[in-house]
Amino acid sequence: MSFLWPGPAFRSLSIRGLSTQGRPFSRRSFSRPSFQGPVAQNLSAAAMGALLLASASKHFRDPGFYREVVPDYLCRQDPAPDTNQGSGDQSTGDQGTTAQHPLALLSRDEWIAVSGLLELAAAVGILLPPTRKLTATALTAMFTAFLAGHVDALVRAYGPAGTPRRRKIHTVRLPLQAPLILWAWSLRKPALPTEQHGGRV
Repeated sequence: MSFLWPGPAFRSLSIRGLSTQGRPFSRRSFSRPSFQGPVAQNLSAAAMGALLLASASKHFRDPGFYREVVPDYLCRQDPAPDTNQGSGDQSTGDQGTTAQHPLALLSRDEWIAVSGLLELAAAVGILLPPTRKLTATALTAMFTAFLAGHVDALVRAYGPAGTPRRRKIHTVRLPLQAPLILWAWSLRKPALPTEQHGGRV
């Protein structure tokens, strides 16, 4: 009693018989689709634009939400009006004049308004492919710069004037900057063509 082992011709015929949509069988026929194509990148950019638009509008609707993340050293201290001017009392002549930090160019509310305008511009720029890479680079730098404000707010929250509520809020807000930075950086990369089933790109 003997068994017939399929020869090379039979194996070749069997493999050739496997085909998808009339094309010879290949490993690429069953490859999984890639999600790094232009469609996926456009969706990611649209999501970032929507987030920036919502954040920009909140800067003007509820500026108090951002007051604590603007460091004090960036805020210009306007001198208090001299109510004793002309009264002959010179003892309070220099009162209200404080040393300004070199970076204290704007008031706290002005910084909040400027950052809101920047996010509004970025929400538009990130949606347009010609300006996406430049906008994503600027966003990465902006989110990285925002770390200084969040660290300063966290330090003050754990200081003598801090409250448990402020500690919880800023403990959560600081780590959220990391995924935002990585997300913005990922939008700098050009979209890879999507691999299709059963064929070449």
